[in-house]
Amino acid sequence: MDQFCGSPFWDWDVTWNTENPDFTPCFERTVLALVPCLFIWVFTAVDVYFSYTSASKEIPWSPLNIGKLCLTTLLVILEIGLLVVPRVILPAVIPSYVSYPVDLYVPAVRAATLILYATLLLYSKGKGVRSSGVQFLFWFFLTITQGIRFRTVIAGSYNDENLLEPSVFIMEVIYFPLVLGQLILHSWADVAPAYQLESEGPSKKACPEYTSSFLNRILFHWYTSLAWTGFRKPLEYSDLYELNWVDRSQNVVPFFDQHWPNDLNRGLNKKQDSPHKENGNGYQKHSSMEPKLSYGSNKSISKPEKEPGVFRTIVKAFGWSYFIGFMMRTTTDLMMFVSPQILSLLISFVGSDEPIWKGLMYATILFVNAFVGTLFNANGIHKFYMTGMRSKTVLISAVYRKALLLSNSAKRAESAGEIVNHMAVDVNYACEFSQYGYQLFGTPIIIAVALYFLWTILGPSAMAGVVVMFLLLPMNAFVASKIQKLQKQQMHNKDKRTKLMTEILSGMKVLKLYAWEPSFEDQVMKIRNDELRVLKHTAYLNSVSNFLWTCAPFLVAISTFGTYVMIDSNNVLDAQTAFVSLSLFNIMSQPLTFLPLLISGFIQASVAIKRLNKYLNADELVTDAVTHDENEPNPIVIEDGNFSWEQDVETLKDINFQVKDGELCGIVGPVGAGKSSLLSVLLNELIKTSGRVNTRGTLAYVAQQAWIQNATVRDNILFGKPYDPVKYMKVIEACALKPDLEILPAGDKTEIGEKGINLSGGQKQRISLARAVYSNAEVYLFDDPLSAVDAHVGKHIFEKVLGPKGMLRKKTRLLVTHGIVYLPFMDNISVMMDGRISESGTYQELLDKKGAFADFLHQHLTSEDVTEVEGTQAQKDLENALGDLTQIRQRKRLVSDSESEFSASEAGRRSRLSSSVTFCCCCSSRGDKLIETETAETEGVKASVYLDYFRAAGWGLTFATIAFYVVFQGFSVGTNLWLSEWTNLPVVNGTQDASERNFYLGIYAVLGFMQAVFILIATLIMALGTVKSANVLHFKMLQRILRAPLAFFDVTPIGRIVNRFSRDVDSMDNVLPMFLRFLLNGIFNVLATLVVISVSTPIFTAVILPVGLLYYFIQRFYVATSRQLKRLESITRSPIYSHFGETVSGASTIRAYNQQERFVQESEHRVDQNLMSYFCSVTANRWLQVRLETVGNTVVFFAALFAVLGRETLNAGLVGLSVSYAMQITMALIMLVRFTSDVETNIVAVERLKEYSNAPQEADWEVPSRKPKPSWPEAGQIIFNGYKTRYRPGLDLVLRNVTCKINPGEKIGIVGRTGAGKSSMTLALFRIVEASEGSIEIDGQNISRLGLHDVRGRITIIPQDPVLFSGSLRINLDPFDSLPDETLYHALELAHLRTFLWFHFARWPCRL
Repeated sequence: MDQFCGSPFWDWDVTWNTENPDFTPCFERTVLALVPCLFIWVFTAVDVYFSYTSASKEIPWSPLNIGKLCLTTLLVILEIGLLVVPRVILPAVIPSYVSYPVDLYVPAVRAATLILYATLLLYSKGKGVRSSGVQFLFWFFLTITQGIRFRTVIAGSYNDENLLEPSVFIMEVIYFPLVLGQLILHSWADVAPAYQLESEGPSKKACPEYTSSFLNRILFHWYTSLAWTGFRKPLEYSDLYELNWVDRSQNVVPFFDQHWPNDLNRGLNKKQDSPHKENGNGYQKHSSMEPKLSYGSNKSISKPEKEPGVFRTIVKAFGWSYFIGFMMRTTTDLMMFVSPQILSLLISFVGSDEPIWKGLMYATILFVNAFVGTLFNANGIHKFYMTGMRSKTVLISAVYRKALLLSNSAKRAESAGEIVNHMAVDVNYACEFSQYGYQLFGTPIIIAVALYFLWTILGPSAMAGVVVMFLLLPMNAFVASKIQKLQKQQMHNKDKRTKLMTEILSGMKVLKLYAWEPSFEDQVMKIRNDELRVLKHTAYLNSVSNFLWTCAPFLVAISTFGTYVMIDSNNVLDAQTAFVSLSLFNIMSQPLTFLPLLISGFIQASVAIKRLNKYLNADELVTDAVTHDENEPNPIVIEDGNFSWEQDVETLKDINFQVKDGELCGIVGPVGAGKSSLLSVLLNELIKTSGRVNTRGTLAYVAQQAWIQNATVRDNILFGKPYDPVKYMKVIEACALKPDLEILPAGDKTEIGEKGINLSGGQKQRISLARAVYSNAEVYLFDDPLSAVDAHVGKHIFEKVLGPKGMLRKKTRLLVTHGIVYLPFMDNISVMMDGRISESGTYQELLDKKGAFADFLHQHLTSEDVTEVEGTQAQKDLENALGDLTQIRQRKRLVSDSESEFSASEAGRRSRLSSSVTFCCCCSSRGDKLIETETAETEGVKASVYLDYFRAAGWGLTFATIAFYVVFQGFSVGTNLWLSEWTNLPVVNGTQDASERNFYLGIYAVLGFMQAVFILIATLIMALGTVKSANVLHFKMLQRILRAPLAFFDVTPIGRIVNRFSRDVDSMDNVLPMFLRFLLNGIFNVLATLVVISVSTPIFTAVILPVGLLYYFIQRFYVATSRQLKRLESITRSPIYSHFGETVSGASTIRAYNQQERFVQESEHRVDQNLMSYFCSVTANRWLQVRLETVGNTVVFFAALFAVLGRETLNAGLVGLSVSYAMQITMALIMLVRFTSDVETNIVAVERLKEYSNAPQEADWEVPSRKPKPSWPEAGQIIFNGYKTRYRPGLDLVLRNVTCKINPGEKIGIVGRTGAGKSSMTLALFRIVEASEGSIEIDGQNISRLGLHDVRGRITIIPQDPVLFSGSLRINLDPFDSLPDETLYHALELAHLRTFLWFHFARWPCRL
């Protein structure tokens, strides 16, 4: 190198052994000059790749990119000058001037590098890349190296020996400012491209992340504007940034689908596959001409040989992004080990007479190393969180789309609540683990490197620590296995409770009418007690695990130090050995501290992934079971068909069935004959065991139980179709909805509650019918829609819609009906018996046969009202076929009279007053908005929320926990202070006094052991308190919800309440206790550290005070935003689950109308809306991390600086103690802010539970002082005395001065137009609504003075909408288990269920 440069390459006397350090000119002109060039040449491919995959177009010329090119041109000219002048001009002008190869090659390489940079700049500009990380880093490195060279050149101007030729000197001096200017220009992003994706176009809420400069992004400075907004005022949803394109469902979901072997998009409308490019993050970008969504694929729908796994697919889809984050995090982990080495040098420096610049360099290296580590760590963790967020997006979408494909056997295996739990809980556990799962691989790396450095310090003694760690691993593995088993059990309990709560909320009307709330409350609490028992056992095991890993660093330290000083008397534990080793133990303790959390998270995630695997690989509907051959002559064809709802149990047998174009075909038969199943065959809901099924044209379906969305009346009818006002009004009139719309507060824009709760059964069915008519399909399937409407309304609908002169007269119609009055108008009738079509033909043909059809009519007329056919042509036809209808009516009355005896003798007093009605509590709601918008608190979490939580736990347990944490921290401080004293023991002839050494070792061991014991006790007490608090708060909310008035459920979506009972309760059970434990640790750790540092180095308090104030300000600044983001995230989460639950219940209807894609898009839109707040919350954490750690790194710098400047008055032990504690307080303060925020954001779950614990309440269930006699009501006399009522305060009266008397035994019919108040009278009898004035008396008792259950338990009602609960027959008939089996058997027989139950259970009496 001497010949290459003309001077030495390296000289220790110039660089290290000097008071004024410098590099040699050769080193500066080669290594420093060429390292940045090497960087950009190596990473050119990376820069080209990111530019190539950009979806944007060319960036227009701007002052910024023009300035970059101009400066580059000047630099190239300077490089040419630095090449030509020394090599050509100077030798020619000055003969004695000697030129060296370095004057030729280095400028040539740098000029070529600048040309390469210019090429990359122009290519990035053409591809729309506004800021390049590779180009920024090139100029950053070049600025550093040229800054060193600039210093040398300037300093050389004062030294005649190093003075350059004036021309070269001028060029060298000009060079650095130009490079610095390039760095400044690259710190800003260029202007927006001329064209970009529509989703990335100008928007008030567009996320500035990808439009910011590289420097802005790595510092997360782009988030600052939102942080300021959140600090100045409570954040609202409109303040949030939109998701970046790469994070939206429409990008990541198709990318996930490429790696999932089973096709989850079958049935979605769009079938084309569009070509994609991949952007720099590995996600698809759509070109301008491509559709925004590309659902569907050409993959075979047959299942692969090996079931696909969720984890494997996520790795394939997002593994590369996660790997980049892992490499960043690993770099951070390795950089942590630089600090102990610098600490060792710093301690040595204090005890030496080395030049002061070396100490300053050590302090600077500590800061720079920590700051760079902060950037790597923050950006790596951001990668993890983004991967978790994208995984959450795709898994929610997969769970949703799978629900639209599930076969009936799969649906029976899991309830709707369990399926919703997959989305609400399992997906959450699986994706949250990805945010810290890297520690599974990072922890072994940290431990291995720490042990290596310990070996270099302590020698073989370090192996004692390794042995201790290996001894602890089996113990922790045993605890982890126990926790895993408990976690599986807990997930099962959680599913059961969520399922039961969903059923309770769905059937709340029935529970209140029958006064069944106490029974179901007991069922919920029984499951909850099982949950709490498991939770308590898990908490105990977590405490043991926490104890083990709290002991681990100490046991490693004591075993290592003890072995070190005992095996050789010459081994002295001095300050350098002790505190450097201690800093290594602290590095090792960080992952060990979080290992219990990591293990718990891994267990939860593994259980969740297994459940998701099982669900996503469950049986699906066979989409090709029903073909759609457009060349088929008839629109409906079934040939030789055999079908079943589940394997090996045939439901329909030997079905041969065809319907011609434009025919109205009726399907009749007794209950359970298979009529609805026949329609389900055409909808591809049943398993086809043999035969052929074909449908031609589009379908519309009206289910027997109308499925209504939580949307406006108009949206329910349009169902995704464009609005045509003329056609719409025709449909409204034909379906007899016009009178209903006139009385609704906002007409057809009135919002319908969940499951149509604010509509009558007839209204729901007519809206469902209107949906079908408006769809303008070619084939219509009607599953007995007229049974839910009044006779005159049914007649109107048949004439205007279904019949020969109706709107659908030219359509193919298949009508399941029990209305015999409509049968003469059928083109064809098929009679179902025992799963077979027993006969088919026209109405007259079947009458003439006097076969199964005649039997059906006879049975129907003996069990139903024959007045519906009186005065019609059907009466004459039926009398000719069946005989005199008057005799049939008399026989029917005899049967009715005999059955009524059961009512008096067996059913008891509550059957004396009964009615059959469907009603709502909110028909008079004001305005078009029924469902109340979920609100969020906007201020800080109130102190009362914390007090409620601690009060529920018990003040004794709360104060005991704090006291034991204080004692634990006292022993922790004592351990470190004792170690400091130990290192100050005098050394005589290279050894220490053995007895004194052993004394210090013994005390050190005792202090460490007591530390572990007290943390065990503290965590056990805390576990008991948090479990108790979770129990009390859940029970209080459950009680209040069950005692809320029915109107509360009309305006509150079920999904919102379920969210409180699932996600929020889970946060209170598992997440909040963990963060409370971390917060207590952090608080006492910070206080203890401040005390120790203040005592050791009083001057350090001057830094702690301003830094403490700065930390407090940043904490308040951050928490205000983070807390509100957490609330917004909780609010936007509920609609996801509500929509999903709605979809699960209406999957058949959605498939029938081929609306899967629209519903999938709606779900993904809601997920994106929710992830907007989640994304901002995640970014807020990274924003906080960079700033807090930077301030903390500054604290370390000042601690080291004070040690350097004060080395004359400080000994090595104090320096080691001060700096090592300063390094600890940095992490401690950061974690304190983080855990303070985490506790405040998770205590929101308690706040949300408390909100529903204050829900409005009904009157008391029982009033002991006014309980009626057991025999009440004896007669059944009802008297309305000037009764007035309204649904809610502020609304108009719905009953006005009603006065009437109903005598015992009378059968009263209440008639009137819709909205006249018929249902309101029934509501009043059951006190669903309370009196505004007047009273109701039953047998002389004013019912408003009695307890609700004393009223509702003594009268009964038959609701029009049937509700069944999962469980036994007895649960659905007698949940209090108070009646003998014989009574229930008799009731089942009277309900004509004996045949069905005998078929189901294969015996009678059946199992109850």
